Amino acid sequence: MTPRRKRLFVVLGILGGVAASVSLAVMASRENIMFYFDPTQVVEGKAPAEKRFRIGGMVVKGSVDRKPGDLQVRFVLTDFSHEVPVEYTGVLPDLFREGQGIIAHGTMNSHGAFVADEVLAKHDEKYMPPEVAASLKKREAAAGAARGPGT
Repeated sequence: MTPRRKRLFVVLGILGGVAASVSLAVMASRENIMFYFDPTQVVEGKAPAEKRFRIGGMVVKGSVDRKPGDLQVRFVLTDFSHEVPVEYTGVLPDLFREGQGIIAHGTMNSHGAFVADEVLAKHDEKYMPPEVAASLKKREAAAGAARGPGT
C-alpha cells in the first residue's frame, strides 16, 4: 500500500468517526429536548401525547384545589384563549399563586389533563417566563385583530 493510500484511509476514518459522533450527539439531544406549548396549542392537539413537554400560562383565579394535608393539587392554566387542567403532586414553589405566570414540566394524561412533575413559578412581581410572556402577547394580539380596529 502506498503512503498516499494510507493517508486517504486515515482521513476517511477520521471523517467517519466525526460523522458518527455528530450523529450520536444529535440523536441524544433530540431525546432530551423539551418543547414549550401554550394552552391553546395543547387544546388544538399540537402537543405530544406521550412525551414530556413544558406548558406555561397564568393560573386561573379560584382554580387551585387542594385538600389539607395532601400534596396533590389541581389548578387550571390559561393563555386567556383556552384553559388546560393541571394535576401536580408535590410541594409547590413558595411564589406559586393564582393569577400568576408559571411553567410546568410533565405529560398529558388520557383525560386531557396535564400531569406535572415539576412546577416553576416566577421569582418577583414583574418577571414572567419569556415563553409565557411571548405566548400571552401573541394571543392578545390575535384577540385584538379579531375584534377589529377601533373596538
